[in-house]
Amino acid sequence: MSRGSTGKGDPESSAVPGSCRGRVGVFDSGIGGISVLRAIHACLPRLDLLYVADTAHAPYGCLRGAAIRQRARRITEFLFQQGAEAVVLACNSATASAVQTLRRMYSQPLVGMEPAIKPALRRTRTGGIGVLATEVTLESERFHRLLQPWRAQAELLLQPCPDLVREVELGNWDGARTRRLLEAYVHPLLAAGADTLVLGCTHYHFLKPALSRIAGPETVILDPSYPVARQLARVLALEGASYPEGGPSGVVRFWTSGDPLFFRKQLDRVWAPDTRPEKLPF
Repeated sequence: MSRGSTGKGDPESSAVPGSCRGRVGVFDSGIGGISVLRAIHACLPRLDLLYVADTAHAPYGCLRGAAIRQRARRITEFLFQQGAEAVVLACNSATASAVQTLRRMYSQPLVGMEPAIKPALRRTRTGGIGVLATEVTLESERFHRLLQPWRAQAELLLQPCPDLVREVELGNWDGARTRRLLEAYVHPLLAAGADTLVLGCTHYHFLKPALSRIAGPETVILDPSYPVARQLARVLALEGASYPEGGPSGVVRFWTSGDPLFFRKQLDRVWAPDTRPEKLPF
């Protein structure tokens, strides 16, 4: 059985037909992974979902690999204890640092993030592909191993983006500071010939409107949220999950390691008003 990272194809293509009964855990250092959670809920609406925002330790992109692995292990164990049949690491930094270790520890399916390089190769006209990600992701051995097969086919321009995750967490998706940061990160990529941008951090999903204005309408921006949802559906199907046509929507629960009141305000914007998160017990 494959428990690989994202699925293939463009991010916004068609949803998975039907829906899946069961329970799946999803986690990230903050609200970035909710972009993936929303895609999963859209593709598999009958699925019960458990989301953990490790806000007290965000952003993961500033932590050492050992610290990320420790948090990822504890959260994964918690989600399995809550009845999850599979766990999605909706964080590129956590995937890069921890997914291989977690797969050695657990027999249950684990789905991680993967940069949408193959779809970018199909979309680029100039052969220039910019990858926006955290330093932890870009420096990881796993990331460079994933890029290696495609280096001969395109110019892959890697751009670390310090501070963007913090701005997203604070809700500054289109403020002056965020625009300055995006311009500093994107303009060199465009000048180097990139016509396709790959979002290598789930938090950057919420910056797509600002990115589009800065990069221009001719620049393709690829978001991995829907490929991850489709890959999860394939993994669950391999595990024998069914896809009933009807029934109620699944229940979605939230936990945070940070301040639940602050996280609740974030959820008002990125999920639904009056969502009541719980406090993660560690």
